[in-house]
Amino acid sequence: MKALPPALLTLRELLLTTAPFTLLAAALLWGAYQWLQPSPPRRVVLATGVDQGAYAEFGKRYAAALARHGITVELRHTQGSAENLALLRADSGVDIAFVQGGTRPQPAPAAGDGDGAGDDDPGLRSLGRMFHEPVWLFYRQDSLRRRTGGAAITRLPQLAGATVNVGAPGSGVTPLVQALLAANRMEPGTVTLQQQATTPAVVDLLAGRIDAVVLASAPESLMVQMLLQTPGIGLFDVAQAEAYSRRFPVLSPVLLPRGVVDLSRDLPPADVRLLAPTASLVARQDLHPALVQLFVQAAQQVHGGAGWFQRKGDFPNAADSEWPLAPEAQRFYRSGPPWLQRFLPFWLANLADRMWLALLAIVAVLIPLARVLPPVYEFRIRRRVFRWYAQLRAVDEAVGRRPAPELQAELDALETNVGRVTVPLSYADELYSLRSHIDMVRQRVRAD
Repeated sequence: MKALPPALLTLRELLLTTAPFTLLAAALLWGAYQWLQPSPPRRVVLATGVDQGAYAEFGKRYAAALARHGITVELRHTQGSAENLALLRADSGVDIAFVQGGTRPQPAPAAGDGDGAGDDDPGLRSLGRMFHEPVWLFYRQDSLRRRTGGAAITRLPQLAGATVNVGAPGSGVTPLVQALLAANRMEPGTVTLQQQATTPAVVDLLAGRIDAVVLASAPESLMVQMLLQTPGIGLFDVAQAEAYSRRFPVLSPVLLPRGVVDLSRDLPPADVRLLAPTASLVARQDLHPALVQLFVQAAQQVHGGAGWFQRKGDFPNAADSEWPLAPEAQRFYRSGPPWLQRFLPFWLANLADRMWLALLAIVAVLIPLARVLPPVYEFRIRRRVFRWYAQLRAVDEAVGRRPAPELQAELDALETNVGRVTVPLSYADELYSLRSHIDMVRQRVRAD
């Protein structure tokens, strides 16, 4: 039991000595945490597209993927890419959206011109190209072939006089179709362009009130799947697909293979050439880096497999020429998921990944300061002994000038106080030295 007080003293002095150091370290950590913000928001808004469209279907898969990490993805349905891009540019609450390649208004390039791309949006960053989004021009075979004398529809000028739905306002289809018509030197009014939402437009097509509809969507779209299998509805075969891709770099020629829709019914009955922009995930520049990392990882799960227009591993990719690539996305395409996420939960791996540089900087600051702790601790312990020497010296200097009984009483009081002093065993020699010095002064007082 006698060893307990020195042990408690040692702990108390150690805590008091290290308290400022600990508070400084905590303040630095708190400041680094506030600056780096390693923990992402728990809610993010993703703008998709029309209900039953490919964007909406993909949005549900992203929401499920991020929910496994405790992130809620709110899906906001829109009319399509143009509206999505406007929402990203505005302070609308949308953090990330699907955007079709070529959605930004661009003049049709003349021969020898560049790609006509506009200036980069300074507040937007791409997470990469996600999937091909073919341009599907479905038409009523009876009405259009009457106009062409029964010839197959393979060139846009053959649509002269037709009524074509090019998507609701806010869709990325409208500016794309207008650019393609302009490239074919088709004057405004040559084709009657109608702007309805997808569902009523398809109803009008099936009822014969319009001649054609244009959709830009991945084949996962339920409307595309249905129209591909509807009797009397043809799919525009783009004979000049390669030429369009040279004139419009955002477009790629793709092939819908014979029988890929339904092998048993041999649909389509022949290969169909199509044009396909590629859809990107575009995010606001201030989207938390951890969320960017999660979205790109989810994109690999959602779009990384084989499909009608891609082989496994073709998507997602970093080949986006319209927007700068987000740094976290670039890191993913270069190195894959963060190494720590293979062993730790997402929140812990993200915290370590975001904070390790700050931790190294803090350690670099604190190590020199830590060297001060042992001398400070030693000073605090020795001070418990040395502070009594001032009284002892005063008594010693008063010998011969003050009455001996009075000095003796002060020494007795001093010895009583020193008897209550406790120090660690490693400093006991200094305590016993003080007691011996008190005896020396007592002998002088008695000899006086």
